Amino acid sequence: MPKKNYETDVALLSVTTTEFRAVTHFHNWHAKTFPGDEQIYDVATFIRDGKERTLVHAKCDEMGMTAATALAMKVIYTFRPRYLIMVGIAAGVAQEGIIDQRYGDVILADVVWNYSAGKFVSPDAATIKYGNLGFLPRSTSAEIPEDVLVTLRAAVESPENPCHVYIGPMACGSTVVANRELLEKQIYTQYQHTAGLDMESYGVVYAANHASDPKPTPIIAKSVCDFADSKKSDDYQRFAAYSSCEFAKYLYEKVLPLD
Repeated sequence: MPKKNYETDVALLSVTTTEFRAVTHFHNWHAKTFPGDEQIYDVATFIRDGKERTLVHAKCDEMGMTAATALAMKVIYTFRPRYLIMVGIAAGVAQEGIIDQRYGDVILADVVWNYSAGKFVSPDAATIKYGNLGFLPRSTSAEIPEDVLVTLRAAVESPENPCHVYIGPMACGSTVVANRELLEKQIYTQYQHTAGLDMESYGVVYAANHASDPKPTPIIAKSVCDFADSKKSDDYQRFAAYSSCEFAKYLYEKVLPLD
């Protein structure tokens, strides 16, 4: 059987309308559809090293790992991208003296992990306790390939980098978090240096890593819009979505190997 080749340089994934609007700001997109597929894809081109490069974007129709995994697989098999980049917003985990994060800072995942996987039990049988409820974690993780991490780390340190970026684990779960107790009990006890939380990243990286060849390289680059606490609001979502897309654009236009 002949070896399959990549057919698209970069695919971007987003979820919310705010993220979608940020993505569409950066290129002259054109809608593309296929018979039997209700998904609307956005396609565009950009110039890199004197060559026209191809770009596709798709927006999930709902939040969460299930929808993100399904769309990621669909994009992979329809367009065969070299890179699969999820942009958008995430919760930061700023800890005084440990992780210095601000609104709009980019969280670049080096590993994503599912913190919501586990078993609810009585508190006396659990390592994590919430009042009369106990939780036994059975977290799973999906790795960002080390070869691209080397490139990404160098890109973050480059003077051309337009954003402040924090590299670290991205925790992924099935619910929106607005309570620091969950961070203390369920996140830090498993991955102490977790840099952010979202609801889709694990599914996207899992899909990329388990696709048939040629597998795309997954990248998660989401920006801080809140800090998963009682002060959570939507005030910084537009700013965070924009900075995430700005950093992704810097990566595919100037950094990531495309040939």
